[in-house]
Amino acid sequence: MAAKIDLPEDVTITPASLREALGSFPTGVAVVTTLGDEGKPLGLTINSFNSVSLDPALVLWSLALSSPSIGAFRKHGAFAINILRKDQGELCMKFARPADDKFKDIDWTKGYKGIPVLEGAMVTLECETYQIVEGGDHEVYMGAVKRIHKTDSAPLVFHRGQLVQLAS
Repeated sequence: MAAKIDLPEDVTITPASLREALGSFPTGVAVVTTLGDEGKPLGLTINSFNSVSLDPALVLWSLALSSPSIGAFRKHGAFAINILRKDQGELCMKFARPADDKFKDIDWTKGYKGIPVLEGAMVTLECETYQIVEGGDHEVYMGAVKRIHKTDSAPLVFHRGQLVQLAS
């Protein structure tokens, strides 16, 4: 039997305390991409990615309601999840920061419904938007996986606010 831990009943959960607690859970790092106005490629770094179902093949990720890219993700109807390799920390940071053209000097190809697929990602899942659900200050995007590309490499990992690599 597990020992009972007494915790105060009236604990205030703040965005900062929740972020710190959730940062203890190591996650993979991905860049989610879609097309914006006039077919302009858009993307941003995420670690809010997860599987939902194997049959049908569904995945999910979340986007802040305040994101300048939210209109494009709502409108286009397709996105790619580009899971990054351990040596792609610089690429992660490029897509994590605001910029007019994050795709400048980036190798990519057109995928399903024209969505940008980053060259050299560890795994890319090309998805059609299946459902969008509002949850607090984010929207959760569920996607039906249409195409998969994968390589045999190790992932980039995010833990406690830092990019790390798995031990061998």
